[in-house]
Amino acid sequence: MKKIEAIFRPEKRDKVKTALAENGFFAMTVSDVRGRGAQKGIQLQYRGKRMKVDLIPKIKIEMVIRDDDVPKVIGTIRAAARTGKYGDGRKFVLPVDQSAMVRTDEFVSD
Repeated sequence: MKKIEAIFRPEKRDKVKTALAENGFFAMTVSDVRGRGAQKGIQLQYRGKRMKVDLIPKIKIEMVIRDDDVPKVIGTIRAAARTGKYGDGRKFVLPVDQSAMVRTDEFVSD
């Protein structure tokens, strides 16, 4: 099993969620997060003054999937979240040895 963590622009949340559901991937945890990367923040204008915002709002989706599904999930997220500009986000693939259902304590492994 693998854990996918994908961080991307908030305006792409519904598009990514819909694309994953259309491909049969429904289970996910979604969080509002803040961060920065290569773009090093942005400049905003507020009441006539310029303000630097260096922690930008992002969406983080976490999913645990079978090893065989990794390319499909990564490709789906890439296609739905990409704008081609700095700040599109990042995807991580991490190993998962086992998981257990909270309700039943039943262990699940690949």
